[in-house]
Amino acid sequence: MLKQKTNTAKVRVAQVANTKPQTIKLGLDVHADTIVVVRILDHSAPQPAQKFTPAKFGEWVKTQLAQAAQVHSCYEAGPFGYGLHRELSALGVRNLVVQPVCLDERHTGVNHDKSDAKELALRLDRYVSGNTHALATVRVPTPAEEQKRIASRQREQLKREVKRLAAQGRSLLLTQGRREKRGWWEGRRWESLHVQLPAWLVERLAVFRRLLASLTAELDAATAALEAAAPAARPKGLGGLTYEVVQREVGDWDRFDNRRQVGSYTGLCGGISSSGHSHRLLSITKHGNVRLRTALVELAWRLVLWQPQCKLVQKWRPVVGNPKATRAARKKAVVAIARQMAVDLWRWRTGRVPPADLGWQMIGV
Repeated sequence: MLKQKTNTAKVRVAQVANTKPQTIKLGLDVHADTIVVVRILDHSAPQPAQKFTPAKFGEWVKTQLAQAAQVHSCYEAGPFGYGLHRELSALGVRNLVVQPVCLDERHTGVNHDKSDAKELALRLDRYVSGNTHALATVRVPTPAEEQKRIASRQREQLKREVKRLAAQGRSLLLTQGRREKRGWWEGRRWESLHVQLPAWLVERLAVFRRLLASLTAELDAATAALEAAAPAARPKGLGGLTYEVVQREVGDWDRFDNRRQVGSYTGLCGGISSSGHSHRLLSITKHGNVRLRTALVELAWRLVLWQPQCKLVQKWRPVVGNPKATRAARKKAVVAIARQMAVDLWRWRTGRVPPADLGWQMIGV
């Protein structure tokens, strides 16, 4: 009696089809019109990339949720914000927003949407398996936190636009042999300047003046709104505007578990290059929130002036108060003050330390 031969390849395909995967990992390369997806079932090899429109991608994700116990995904932080993250989370997907990096680590010269999605999927696979260093995740703010932060950042954008247009006006004046400083377009300076210029140049500069007047009004209104939102009780030298910028960039002080996390987020920690017997200290990493870092450094300079008796300033008084100290030494001291001030703000805002223990003079109390 002849035995019927079994096609083992077909059997394996049928077994795989009948086996429900425990986890599905999706690496997403997100664009305005398309989303490129690479899928990994459990611990198998990455599947070929697929391309979807945003609408079709949402429907496809629902089918993946029905196929596996857990669906994980990740995409790089960028101009599309956190809308996709919130949509995926609402569906039940465990999504991560990750820090943008060069995904072509080997520098092969081959870098496109499919390769990026594949690399993200592979890193997500390692992350889900327990290697949390495979991806550098980004904290997703709540909608309320994001709206407050947008208001603060819009003020910063308005400020940059005012500087840019004012610089364009100065550049035009310079081409005609007139060197002017900031505020050439304001009040009395303009009244004394425009009578000395030819009519055609005044007409061209009037365009900048109209735009600058409008932007300045918006900038003043945005600044006033931020200052009004700040609490009355705060350390002397910490103005309402700086307080709100720092608070809105951080979002939630309880997100940090220790002082090292606070310092790392500011990017004010010194780097290190160490190999074997060679150890070399580097400049600050500047890895973190640049807006927060800028606000903290400005705050540090003001603390030296307005809080001369606080413990932090007293510690660095031999440097910042020494007229013989070099400019570089004073800058390093101010950076150290800014870094520690971030930690002190965290300790104060989370109720770990009262202002009196930090030696602060408080206003509005």
